[in-house]
Amino acid sequence: MRPGRLGVGVIGAGRVGAVLGAALRAVGHSVVGVSAISEQSRDRAAALLPGVPLLEPAEIVERCELVVLAVPDDDLVPLVRGLAELDHWQTGQIVLHTSGRHGIAALAPAAARGAVCLAVHPVLAFTGMSLDLARLTGAMVAVTAPAAFLPIAQALVVEMGAEPVVLSEEDFPVVGGILARVREDVDRSTRQALRRLAEADVEDPARMAGPLVRAVLENALAAGPERPATGLAPPDSPIE
Repeated sequence: MRPGRLGVGVIGAGRVGAVLGAALRAVGHSVVGVSAISEQSRDRAAALLPGVPLLEPAEIVERCELVVLAVPDDDLVPLVRGLAELDHWQTGQIVLHTSGRHGIAALAPAAARGAVCLAVHPVLAFTGMSLDLARLTGAMVAVTAPAAFLPIAQALVVEMGAEPVVLSEEDFPVVGGILARVREDVDRSTRQALRRLAEADVEDPARMAGPLVRAVLENALAAGPERPATGLAPPDSPIE
């Protein structure tokens, strides 16, 4: 490894964890182990992190200098607390979580044992496949950490090809919640439209709706938050 490279462990080989592990590995860090419970997660780990052994979370914490916690939002706090109760966290160890719901307060039990705690939330809709590595390049990533540790979070994000955006501890979960709502609303409305087109016997719903959906999103993003709607006719209006 090049100087400054870290031994990385990934707890949670979901769509986010496996991709971030692969991104860190691509820039020279060594992925020491990955924790994966479901068969789907194990398959994803094998595809994105070939050759990396499957380990228990406690083993990963004991062996790694950088621990990436990419578990569901509801599991994060109990996991960190449980590992602290078993006295696994180490002084100087970097602990990074990817949840948009929590700031660094979720990592308090690790911080109390001297760990360097970072909250790093990529603003992406992950598929858990290799194409996410290309999407990560240039993507925005929300970060928060104690002031002394912010450069570490920013450096890790930049290494993965993304762009860090520093948020306060208070704003981090607020922004994360807004972005989660955007993702859910766009996904739900698009899928609903595709189902209705299919029910109307449209042969290729995605091909028909795709240009419209992409144009509406691009127009809304270009217009910005202060401008009114772009003049699209409402759904029940005749097409001019």
